[in-house]
Amino acid sequence: MKPVNIQQAKTHLSRYLKRVNRGESLVICDRNVPVAELRPLSDSAKPKRPLGALRGAVLHMADNFNEPLSAEGRG
Repeated sequence: MKPVNIQQAKTHLSRYLKRVNRGESLVICDRNVPVAELRPLSDSAKPKRPLGALRGAVLHMADNFNEPLSAEGRG
């Protein structure tokens, strides 16, 4: 785990998040004293969305759904 001071973390957050996304863990320090750990989420913590979960949820679609909007309907 690499120690990173708060100012570095604020300045380069997107860079550090890319490293975490690749599996690395970082320790956030305040004046070289560890205060937090930035680490990737475990696979079980990431929500899984099954494919086709909303199949059949649209019960009715208007016949003119794909037609262009009228002049007054364009907002």
